[in-house]
Amino acid sequence: LLAMSTAGCAPVRSPTTEPRINRAEVIEVVDGDTVRLDVAGRIENVRLIGIDTPETKHPTRGVECYGPEAASFLTALLPPGTVLRVERDAQARDSYGRLLLYVYLAHVDGERFVNLEIVARGLARPLSIEPNVRYEHNFVDAAFDAQRNLRGLWAACK
Repeated sequence: LLAMSTAGCAPVRSPTTEPRINRAEVIEVVDGDTVRLDVAGRIENVRLIGIDTPETKHPTRGVECYGPEAASFLTALLPPGTVLRVERDAQARDSYGRLLLYVYLAHVDGERFVNLEIVARGLARPLSIEPNVRYEHNFVDAAFDAQRNLRGLWAACK
């Protein structure tokens, strides 16, 4: 990796230099698979690992089928101030500099694995990008179940 693009720029963090985190607070939901979180006092754009929701703000694709529903679901699930448990995989950031995380919400019955719930409800398709594939099979199984049962985008979008 190129550590610095020009003199005076901050170095790109590698997985070994990225600080370990396990908690974050929701600042805002950007769309169905992207949120802004306060991570140890630093505001981070976070991409949820393993999922891909339809677009709502893409500059060339526009609003895609079921994108607004995915964004609305995540907005309702994670209002500002919500505290999450977060987990990294092998690679800490994507090529856009976004932090890559699995996120968990405390629930009366334990934790809700937010990334997985989005797929299980038919709001996203699985997206596997090496090396961050720890829960790949869980996402694929949930997507097959959502598709088989015509949940969410599987019923609404062609």
